[in-house]
Amino acid sequence: MKMNNGISKSARAEVLKVLHQRYQAAGKKEKTKILDEFVTVAQCHRKHAVRLLRNGADIPSERSTGAGRRIYDEAVRETLIIAWEAADRICGKRLKAILPSLIEAMEQHGHLKLDPPVRARVLNVSAATIDRLLAPVRHEAGRRHRRRTAKKITRQIPIRTFADWDGPAPGYLEIDFVVHGGDSLAGNFIHSLVATDVYSGWTEAVPLLAREQSLVVEGLEAIGQRLPMTIRGIDSDNDGAFINDTLLTYCQQKQIEFTRSRAYRKNDQAWIEQKNGAVIRRFVGYARYSGPIAGQTLAQLYAAVHWYVNYFQPSFKLLAKTREGAKVTKRYDQPATPCDRLLGYPAIDPSVKAALQDQRARLNPIELLHRLRQAQAALAALSSPSPATGPGQESLEHFLQQLPTRWHAGEVRPTHIKHATQPRYWRTRKDPFEDVWAEVLLWLQRDPEATAKSLFERLQAQYLGRFPDGQLRTLQRRISKWRAIMARKLVYAGGEDEPSRELTAIGG
Repeated sequence: MKMNNGISKSARAEVLKVLHQRYQAAGKKEKTKILDEFVTVAQCHRKHAVRLLRNGADIPSERSTGAGRRIYDEAVRETLIIAWEAADRICGKRLKAILPSLIEAMEQHGHLKLDPPVRARVLNVSAATIDRLLAPVRHEAGRRHRRRTAKKITRQIPIRTFADWDGPAPGYLEIDFVVHGGDSLAGNFIHSLVATDVYSGWTEAVPLLAREQSLVVEGLEAIGQRLPMTIRGIDSDNDGAFINDTLLTYCQQKQIEFTRSRAYRKNDQAWIEQKNGAVIRRFVGYARYSGPIAGQTLAQLYAAVHWYVNYFQPSFKLLAKTREGAKVTKRYDQPATPCDRLLGYPAIDPSVKAALQDQRARLNPIELLHRLRQAQAALAALSSPSPATGPGQESLEHFLQQLPTRWHAGEVRPTHIKHATQPRYWRTRKDPFEDVWAEVLLWLQRDPEATAKSLFERLQAQYLGRFPDGQLRTLQRRISKWRAIMARKLVYAGGEDEPSRELTAIGG
């Protein structure tokens, strides 16, 4: 083995042996010459050379690895791993405390068989050594392939505000979710993925049975197949189903510009927020829908909405908004359907325009409306199953005949019809004044001007601990009804028996 200067270990030891004897017998000047000679040959520090020449010890060629002094070998390490797993991966200090009884129990039941030397070393190992030996195992067991956090992903997605939409070309979409959870957001229910083209207002929607990022990508694929233009960009809110690796990777692969709105600024997505109410809620309503059947029914409804809204439903488009003090003036474009706006855009391919015109010529708006009403009736039957809300089976001819008179019926959308509920006439708990109401009526007849509060205090004084203060409002409502009945009795001369029955009924 050689040092960095090329001298071998054995040669250096021989030189040190000879120089050590000369160094011990030499004078001061001679020692300086010997020291200079050894430093030149050994290439070591002068102080270190002095210590070597005084003691006659060799220079260590390299740091000792301690391999020959290893106490805890692989057998001890494997035993500790088994004990660590059997103890549910506890820390070294706790494992050290349980090792004797744990190893004894495992040997007693035949799960472990240790040689006496290995067993002794395992029981003598310290808690710090246990942690050191198990550190690589713990690191490997605890390692997880973590996805990038939402905070890191949001830094890769630029923000687009409402003021950044400066006349975009067709193909830039705003996307959002419309939830169909009814009065409660607990449990599973359907979400509608809605996309609106900012330029034309073209709106598409697909139902998703769950709020999941991979389903969002599939929904965007389905929406892209329906759109008459190529998706160039999407703008979403900060929902976790949108801000994730899955959608970001999809946009990067498809070369789609991906932006997001500011948090808690719904006006940044004004285009899609408008369509959520004017299109989705208008045709679907606010009831709760869940399950595959409701999803299929919603898909049929959205298939009709695709043709009816985009070809036959004109909408306004905001061109400019100015503010003078507290007055805001808005200027709108002439109402036009999304199809008309795409036909008027000069950069749209002529073949696409021809396909749009041909499709519009073949569509029947009355038939589409009939399909919409049938799908709405099916949805209403799912949310409130009853004969009155079942899907209508009327023919298209009958539907057309009823159009001139349908306005007499009021609301004709089955998803928005509110069914009358039966008034509640029963009590939900025992009447607290049931036993004393006759006595209260006698007090009122003697003193009709007595207030409900004074009567309640009289009851509390007469029946100690029976009427808490919270029941004052109940007595006030009872006495208010009694005064109304007495006023009617004074106004109408006849009907003496009817007010008496009503007075009795108040206490019941």
